Amino acid sequence: QVQLVESGGGSVQAGGSLRLSCAASGYTYSSYRIGWFRQAPGKEREGVACICAGGRSTFYADSVKGRFTISQDNAQNTLYLQMNNLKPEDTAVYYCAADRVYSGSRCYLRFQGAAFHFWGQGTQVTVSS
Repeated sequence: QVQLVESGGGSVQAGGSLRLSCAASGYTYSSYRIGWFRQAPGKEREGVACICAGGRSTFYADSVKGRFTISQDNAQNTLYLQMNNLKPEDTAVYYCAADRVYSGSRCYLRFQGAAFHFWGQGTQVTVSS
């Protein structure tokens, strides 16, 4: 049974930083694509960043490029999202998600929720101005 458990959310002021973690059990991060999504109230879920090919390839949404960094620790089977220079529009529930099909290096392919099979419970990130 696959379980993904996020942690690290919280409340910060604009310009601050947070690091999200996602620990996996029953799933090997190095094998397939994994990513972070977020959903703000009244908005659709959006892909934030994903990583694949054992951590050798990454992809970022334009809205977070240059501010967020996705990484993985294969030994610890943990996914991270370092978020710097946070903005109020980054406020959302953040979810980690794992794919059980795609094992290539083009993380951006079908980077949408429907392509991911396992989800964490989510962690709230709130950025105040």
